[in-house]
Amino acid sequence: MKVLIIEDERLNANRLQKILMEINPEIEVAGILVSVADSINWLNTHPEPDIILMDIRLSDGLSFDIFTQKNVSCPVIFTTAYDEYAVRAFKANGIDYLLKPVEKEELQAALQKAENSRYSSLKELRELVKLIKDKAVSYRRRFLLAHRDEYKTIEVSDVAFIFSESRISHLVLSNGSIEILTETMDDLEGELDPGVFFRASRQFLITVQSIEAIHNHFNGRLKVSLKKFPDKEVLVSKDKAPLFKKWLSEWR
Repeated sequence: MKVLIIEDERLNANRLQKILMEINPEIEVAGILVSVADSINWLNTHPEPDIILMDIRLSDGLSFDIFTQKNVSCPVIFTTAYDEYAVRAFKANGIDYLLKPVEKEELQAALQKAENSRYSSLKELRELVKLIKDKAVSYRRRFLLAHRDEYKTIEVSDVAFIFSESRISHLVLSNGSIEILTETMDDLEGELDPGVFFRASRQFLITVQSIEAIHNHFNGRLKVSLKKFPDKEVLVSKDKAPLFKKWLSEWR
């Protein structure tokens, strides 16, 4: 953990550094700054620390002036001899407000609060990134097919499985009807949600709803029987069998 100390009184700065070492010898004091100007310059030229211990009244003004010129995202623990700035401190990214002389137990509790805040923010950031990634992946939701002199749409949710015959892709619906597609099996595999469709072989993309039964076959392969189409033999290779089983267990 890297901690930046902003404190214009040397004795107080030394005391804070000493307490930090007592709390955790692995804490790294990234710097000790004494003014608003020095703090802004340091923050502009160094990576942001994990936590800032910040006095309020500095040699050239109030430390709140730092936030008007620099966006600080890390937690800030204010340490001061004055209690009238508390509300303003918490508006300025303050995670805690300690009155001098700072006691070890108080600082330790404040550091833990800051660490919990950092963890919570990181967790929220990871969840946000996952949400963005999930939304960024867009899978086909319907097919547009020529029908006589018109067009018709078919929802992907109505598809039982897709098979290839004579290099032509065929769409099999849950009601048993079959439609011809212009896309190749490779194209379809990339367009359809892999959580719903599994490329069982070069000839078949199947869904869980289309499966009638699964049987062990020769040489570690699996044989899948399809509902309403007992004549369609789907063989899952030995190499794909573990992936197929995993897909079945994780299917959503």
